[in-house]
Amino acid sequence: MSNSIVNISKSSQMALPGRRVYQKTQFGEEVPFRAIDQERTPECFGERTNPTFYTNDVTGHFFDNSTVTKRVRSEPGSNTQLQSAKAGIVTPEMAYVAVRENRMRDEFKKVVLQINDEKLTRILQPHLDAPLITAEFVRDEVACGRAVIPANHCHPEVQPMIIGKHFHTKVNANIGASDTAQSNRTSEVEKLRMALVAGADTVMDLSIGKDIHPIREAILRSSPVPVGTVPIYEALEVAQGKIENLNWEIFKSVMLKQAQEGVDYMTIHAGVLHDHVLLTKNRLTGIVSRGGGILASWMTKKQEENFLYTHFDEVLDIARYYDVTLSLGDGLRAGSLYDGNDAAQMAELKTLGELAARAYEVGVQVMIEGPGHIPYQGIEYNQHIENQCCREAPFYTLGPLVCDIGAGYDHITAAIGATVIGAAGTSMLCCVTPKEHLGLPDAQDVREGMQAFKIAAHAADIAKGIAGASIRDILMSLARFEFRWNDQFNLALDSSKARAGKAVTLSGSGADQTHFCSMCGPKYCPMKIARELFGKSDSH
Repeated sequence: MSNSIVNISKSSQMALPGRRVYQKTQFGEEVPFRAIDQERTPECFGERTNPTFYTNDVTGHFFDNSTVTKRVRSEPGSNTQLQSAKAGIVTPEMAYVAVRENRMRDEFKKVVLQINDEKLTRILQPHLDAPLITAEFVRDEVACGRAVIPANHCHPEVQPMIIGKHFHTKVNANIGASDTAQSNRTSEVEKLRMALVAGADTVMDLSIGKDIHPIREAILRSSPVPVGTVPIYEALEVAQGKIENLNWEIFKSVMLKQAQEGVDYMTIHAGVLHDHVLLTKNRLTGIVSRGGGILASWMTKKQEENFLYTHFDEVLDIARYYDVTLSLGDGLRAGSLYDGNDAAQMAELKTLGELAARAYEVGVQVMIEGPGHIPYQGIEYNQHIENQCCREAPFYTLGPLVCDIGAGYDHITAAIGATVIGAAGTSMLCCVTPKEHLGLPDAQDVREGMQAFKIAAHAADIAKGIAGASIRDILMSLARFEFRWNDQFNLALDSSKARAGKAVTLSGSGADQTHFCSMCGPKYCPMKIARELFGKSDSH
């Protein structure tokens, strides 16, 4: 197993702001965070001590020169997180998740109160008073099916996280090799590293081609975040690339192997039925899901029902034994605005709701995948109808993209839609890179896409009123008003890009101490003018 770990050279690593700290759970496990210390406010602005800010650290062994950390996991066949929750049991994973979701707000509150600054306390008071997430609350959300904790019994490297509407909006990064582009274990682990730097909460290995297994194994043994797959891709490889050779037995063997390796969640396109395929005949862009297209072709060739649907009970058996979370795939999602919210998409969603109910009854965790390309005005409707059809199971969406002409910038078109649907209640967003519709993304594309989607997720959290979501924004605004440049860089989602952007426009000795930027200069800065209104001018 250790031979599957790929080491990334230290020279390729980007520095992250802050330092790693830990907070213990009630079971004694240590949850990692990054502590971002702030500078004192300059004397001319009041000379105040500023609190340390805490955020999640999902980078694992990549940035602390350590070996891969492994957690003690229950044996396969033990209760799933859902079964434990239904029985009223708080698991170590639930306790871990609760601590992680709180992001050390209790420690932050202590520091703010110790500073004893009237203005700072007043501005932050609503966030200081917001209740903390408890392990019992996590348990109850999992028990009713509104949240999932993807953590395969066979993935000891994973640090538990939760996906659910009442928790921070999560972001998944897609990585994986293609048989048409040069890619290998090292390059895919580099994509994993870049995604973790950008704050990815999960990754999906969407590899196709001959090297699926060694790439997935390298990712699993290196990843501190849950790893998802789409087993139908490897099943098709086993079937020698011939769709007509696919069958349930091949798929079963692939799913079982991936579960044994430790895959935490799997996209299963069991909701694509034979009758649904006919509904795509008059679409503008047909079927754009790889898995959906494979199964649609198989059903048409064989004139049989989807074997994932007819064998769904056996799918559930495997998932329950290893505690694999099922991500019920939207194989008929729209690939264009014209096709958005059409009959095919809605028919599949109804079927996904039926399958989700069956999974829940037998103790299998489940979430629902969503569109796709959707006009802006139809986005909230998607969340509404998913809530109705799928009993509020976590919604996991690809964007949605709000226009079709953003080639090269589809991380932006998708982030716009992601913000809207995230604010409406979607639990996890699937990152879209600038190369969507153009080709296989590289590590830099993954980084760009992740930054856009972390912004979208953060904006959604603020809109949803997630406790403490606005703290970072308040601290950033204070740092801006007081021209604490280093604090602004460190509080930015992409610290290195923020620092580089400032250096390009205003650099040299003392540039980070100036009380102005190159936009307005020292004479016309509106913040300086605003301070002068109340007699708080500075001479810098």
